[in-house]
Amino acid sequence: MRKLLQVLLLLYWLDKGQSSHSCSLQGWPMETFSQSGDILIGGVFVVHSGINFQQPTFHKRPKPVSCTGFHIRYYRDVLGLMFAVNEINNSPELLPNITLGFSALDSCMSEPQAVGAVLSLLSGLGNSFPGYNCHTSSAMVGIVGDEYSFLSIPIAQITGVLHFPQISHGATLSTLSNKFLFPSFFRTVSSIDPIMAFVDLFGSFGWTWVGMLMADDDVGHYGGQIIQNRIKRNGGCIAFFEKIHLSYSDKQMKRVVDVIKRSSVNVIVLHSPDVHIKALLDALFNEGAAGKIFIASDYFGLSSGDFSKKALKVLNGTIGLIPRTGTMPEFEEFLLNLHPTGNPSYPFIRPFWEKAFSCQWTNEGSERPNTPHIKANVTCTGEEDLGGRVAQLFETNDLSYTYHAYLAVYAYAHALHSLLGCNTGSNGFYNYGTCGNISDAQHWKVIRYLKKTKFHSKSGQMMKFNAQGDLPASSDVLNMQILNDSFNLVKVGMIDIEATLGEKISVNFSAILWNNHFLQMPISVCSNSCRPGYRKVPSQGRPICCYDCIPCSEGEMTNYTDADECFRCPSDQWSNEDRDRCIPKAVEFLSYDEPLGITLVLTAVILSIFTLSILIIFIQYRETPIIKATNRELSYILLVSLILCFLCCLVFIGQPSTFSCLLRQTFFSVVFSISISSVLAKTIMVILAFKATRINSSLRKWLGPTIPRNVVGICSVLQISICSFWLYSSPPFPILNNKSQKIIFECNEGQKVFFYMTLGFMGFLAMISFLVAFLARNLPGSFNEAKLITFSMLVFCCVWISFIPSYLSTSGKYTVAVQIFAILASSAGLLSCIFLPKCYIILLRPERNNRDFISGSKERRNWIK
Repeated sequence: MRKLLQVLLLLYWLDKGQSSHSCSLQGWPMETFSQSGDILIGGVFVVHSGINFQQPTFHKRPKPVSCTGFHIRYYRDVLGLMFAVNEINNSPELLPNITLGFSALDSCMSEPQAVGAVLSLLSGLGNSFPGYNCHTSSAMVGIVGDEYSFLSIPIAQITGVLHFPQISHGATLSTLSNKFLFPSFFRTVSSIDPIMAFVDLFGSFGWTWVGMLMADDDVGHYGGQIIQNRIKRNGGCIAFFEKIHLSYSDKQMKRVVDVIKRSSVNVIVLHSPDVHIKALLDALFNEGAAGKIFIASDYFGLSSGDFSKKALKVLNGTIGLIPRTGTMPEFEEFLLNLHPTGNPSYPFIRPFWEKAFSCQWTNEGSERPNTPHIKANVTCTGEEDLGGRVAQLFETNDLSYTYHAYLAVYAYAHALHSLLGCNTGSNGFYNYGTCGNISDAQHWKVIRYLKKTKFHSKSGQMMKFNAQGDLPASSDVLNMQILNDSFNLVKVGMIDIEATLGEKISVNFSAILWNNHFLQMPISVCSNSCRPGYRKVPSQGRPICCYDCIPCSEGEMTNYTDADECFRCPSDQWSNEDRDRCIPKAVEFLSYDEPLGITLVLTAVILSIFTLSILIIFIQYRETPIIKATNRELSYILLVSLILCFLCCLVFIGQPSTFSCLLRQTFFSVVFSISISSVLAKTIMVILAFKATRINSSLRKWLGPTIPRNVVGICSVLQISICSFWLYSSPPFPILNNKSQKIIFECNEGQKVFFYMTLGFMGFLAMISFLVAFLARNLPGSFNEAKLITFSMLVFCCVWISFIPSYLSTSGKYTVAVQIFAILASSAGLLSCIFLPKCYIILLRPERNNRDFISGSKERRNWIK
């Protein structure tokens, strides 16, 4: 094997001078940091956040890429692996006679670099040669990494083909749980379930209108789509769905900034690594669009990173998820021992020193590109004091993914411990521990033992991979708080995916510090909440979260906000003015106690007394010519019937009863028929009186009382017959009508056809009287009663014609009031038009109360007695 390696290396270095037909290994050496041991654990970590990639020209051999953007937070994960390896090597209970080593490479947040790193680890050559395993002194049994799902996927595809175990300390994409696609993939975090639980938390905040920013890669697309679907399923809406990436141009970033500025959302879901969003955050600050709250998935590392002060102000108040962190005893002491000259095995120690102290090593000044954190002309000496800066530089208040890389190493150690049959124990005098043959530590065997591995962490938690290779773990909800340029991550809640549904999420809202644009929890809705009494109606052409608020109809109510439908009140209740509750309906009828009832009663009584006074005058002056000329008997009948018409209004007022309901319409119909038939008879008699003036006229025999009595009697009998049949077949009765906003105590008229028949009969009589009087209006004489009758019937007809639409358009007590008004007005019209002119002559102009004035001719002598 060693000879083969020498030959391969020789062919590789001689590649420049060989022809294209020579067989050679081509590639670039990758910077690898190793610590020797009996068994090796590989590590692929994000340490730098990007690469300098030169576009190939295809005229000369491409140059190797260089990594840029060193991150101390990411570097901490590598140190977590080292710390775990050292702890295990110093432990007498775990792999007692075996020394673990490691070999770590930087993926630089790049899929090609991640693939190159894993190929380099698998080959053992420090170069990305696929298919070679040149580990000579030590066997590599597994890989820790990468933190991000989009980097772990290509690694898992390679390790899955080669049956090589991989444990990620941060990848949460649920697809990686598919053991058919990724048979050798494990992780010390949960799948995407915590993100789903966190999306459910939006309901607790009342956010239904949010924007989304996702990384323009496979993981961003997949996870973003899952989050979007979850938000929609919970009743939320997505205002915009934008992609971002480190490689985007300023023009593309400007377009995304414009979308955010134009949107009314106050909350933006962020599903992207922090490196992709830096330029966007600076642009948001410069464009004055910093007043947004970001909700970060676990794809976004909650860390100060290399964010500018502008970006941190935009991120202030961000809420995000990280896996639950346990304790790593003595880890801070381990970090304090970091020094560029103390232990050369420390990986990336020199770039860390430059970043921590903003200086540059003199022997690397020409090779290392200018970076923002390095001050001009500041040289690193190695004498800088790390001291009290450890907690701030490494953000040890939240170890998050470093702890899970630490757990990954322990998972390998426990699997190897079982695989090699290690035993630890003691007798009375000696402590001893042995493991089996190291040659049995084959990577394909480790997978089987990882599936069965069960161990307790330093925090006392039981760690065991489930059937999908996940290590179920809770997540912490953190709030990013920037106070006086000081970066703080404050735990404000937790998500326990194994808890019951009601206890899965717990958040201390009072501990959350929002950014400077919000003094309290922000509201992010497309439409303001519909207050009680209103219901939501979707806005045309807009998402379902955008709606208009319209008030509930009468008789309906809602007593909570954002109601989709209004609820109808019970039959004995009605909605109040605000439509937010149902109140008992008031029982309504036209009573004697209310102003309207009192007014109508007084009017009816006064008109009755006035009519009675006219009757008394007519009786007192019954022998005068003017009384004789108007047929005294018909005048008496008409006046009495008018008195009854006025008094029948009293039956309509007051609480309905069985007796009053039976009497109302029938009594009114009969007395009105008598009145109108009396007017008709008077009209007929006036015509006959003027047509039978000659002594030998054949009409003189009809001038007696027979015709008026028959007319009044026949009309009255017909109306009484209609009313009797009405009362027999369908009598009116009192009811409580609760179909409107009040309970109306009214009379049900039974069959409405009888009511309209009585009105129709009275209308027929009125029309006949009007036509007959109209034809007789031009009869000779100074006092022509036909003219008075014509005008009185015209008033009568106008009143009752206008009554019909008024009666049909009102309800409750006002319906009764309209009928009473029609009765009073029409009766008063008959009284005033027919009798007031006569009273005027009788009382004020007695000189006209003679036969000559009334007849208009001395020859006309025959008067009706």
